[in-house]
Amino acid sequence: MNTNILDELTVVADTKIVYFIMDGLSGLPMKEGGKTELQAARIPNLDNLAARSICGLIDPVMPGVTPGSGPAHLALFGYDPIEHNIGRGVLSALGVDFKLTSRDVAARLNFATADKNGTITDRRAGRISTEENERLCEVLRKGIRLSGGVEFFLQTESEHRALLVLRGDGLGGEVNDTDPQKEGLKPIAAEGRDAPSKKTAAAVSEFVSRVREILKDEKKANVILARGFAKHVPPKSMHERFKLNPLAVAVYPMYRGLARLVGMDVAEVAGDLKEQVKILKDNFARHDFFYFHVKKTDSYGEDGNFEAKVHIIEEVDAIMPEVLSLKPDVIVVTGDHSTPSKLKSHSWHPVPVLLWSEYCRQDEVTRFDEISCIRGGLGRMPSLHLMGVTLANARRLVKYGA
Repeated sequence: MNTNILDELTVVADTKIVYFIMDGLSGLPMKEGGKTELQAARIPNLDNLAARSICGLIDPVMPGVTPGSGPAHLALFGYDPIEHNIGRGVLSALGVDFKLTSRDVAARLNFATADKNGTITDRRAGRISTEENERLCEVLRKGIRLSGGVEFFLQTESEHRALLVLRGDGLGGEVNDTDPQKEGLKPIAAEGRDAPSKKTAAAVSEFVSRVREILKDEKKANVILARGFAKHVPPKSMHERFKLNPLAVAVYPMYRGLARLVGMDVAEVAGDLKEQVKILKDNFARHDFFYFHVKKTDSYGEDGNFEAKVHIIEEVDAIMPEVLSLKPDVIVVTGDHSTPSKLKSHSWHPVPVLLWSEYCRQDEVTRFDEISCIRGGLGRMPSLHLMGVTLANARRLVKYGA
């Protein structure tokens, strides 16, 4: 169902909404009969909140489809993830506040480790430090010049991740990922789907070749993997659509980029959960929608570190009383997608969600986890519809029709 109808129904109201997103939140038991990370975590505050809320499960795109973080978040923000399939590169650029032009194609890079045969042995180069990333980017900027009138810009994001922007006339964004998405395979050759994109693919191939040559003696980061090639066509903002004045409280660049993409203000934050809570408190009077993002639940899931993911969920639970002390009119707690430690990757599994407001129809759920929330009053629905339910509970939607 097209959610653009919300644009016509939304009204301004003096209510506050907190969207609390734990990236890659939900998971799987490591063995049959075991518990998921959420079930294993001691989360009395979230359980108590679930008992006073309406709960359910959400599908980021549709049942069975494993989403990237971009479409999963856009769906949470009320944007159709099929219609607005924004390339990861554009989100990375927005995340580091890189000003894209109409001549640019952006991509997200991973520094990675390859053996002497070119086979990928570590897609994240051991999660090298951000400082090491900056050193490598500087080496590559000094050592590479591309042919064909194409410029490149290379900028560190965080740890092993970086932004690549190719700038030139007649470049297209329809280029496949070179990242094979798993170890034990070689990088995929870049190919363009149309003439402008073939020009981009040629530049990518040249760039990748030069990187391999320059970094050949590096012990960890000796190759790069690229994904999410795209040109930038911005959607309507959340203010234009929903009459909200939103603020993002997110540390990681890509999610700051997602926030900028939909017109959110982005707070300056580089610290831990306590600093994020302080920024939330300091800005609570000036905004009415708050996107609070936690990254480490996803990172530990991708690392296959079940215990660490459980621990960060418990850390989040410990700060919930401070968040609730602000007395938001609506609070939503969920994840953008599932990242089970067992799979070490994003997955297709639906994500638990709770929504509290004065007007929510409380159900019988008393635990915030994947299995308990199945019994919740929200049922199972696309993430795309969560924004409509949230706005309704914030008394920001008028009646549809006569």
